[in-house]
Amino acid sequence: MDMLMTQLPRFFLLFLLAVGQAHAWSLFSGSNEEERFPGMGGDFTLRSADGPISLKDFRGKLVLIYFGYTSCPDVCPTSLGALSSALKKLSDREMARIQPIFISVDPERDDPGKLKDYSAYFHPKMIGATADLPYLKDLAKRYGAFFRKAPVEDSTLGYAVDHSSTIYVVNEEGKLVDMIQHGGSPKLILQHLRKALDD
Repeated sequence: MDMLMTQLPRFFLLFLLAVGQAHAWSLFSGSNEEERFPGMGGDFTLRSADGPISLKDFRGKLVLIYFGYTSCPDVCPTSLGALSSALKKLSDREMARIQPIFISVDPERDDPGKLKDYSAYFHPKMIGATADLPYLKDLAKRYGAFFRKAPVEDSTLGYAVDHSSTIYVVNEEGKLVDMIQHGGSPKLILQHLRKALDD
């Protein structure tokens, strides 16, 4: 009994620490955004129709990153459509501070020209870009994204690409500060974007 009473304060302290950590993780406007996704994100250089682009090219802007591919039948159009609707609700001043980037994980079929047309369909400011497959795998891993080629029988496409569906929000200093999961409504996405712009 005495041992139990001795251990209770320690258990209580550990419980409070665990609750505090979980609460801090769940808050978008944490006191230290740099630590919200430790070790995740980072710079990159990709091919676009207008030449190479790097994350560092957009310092001072909120960068929105989405991994997908142009032949995606439903997930990409749904997520990018919701993002597009949210972007259209921003003021010109807000939009001037934002740069959306669509990163294709299907470089075999998505050349820069095709990506430029596809991205522009969703928003004129969206840049479509890609890279070699090994580079994309490493980049996706750093951001916590997932993708893999999946053969499709009786299809002219030959294969699909299974992939996660998340909008990654990188702040003006190049730090990953938020992840907006697939299924978010334009209203929810807009709330996330304005919160990031205000921080």
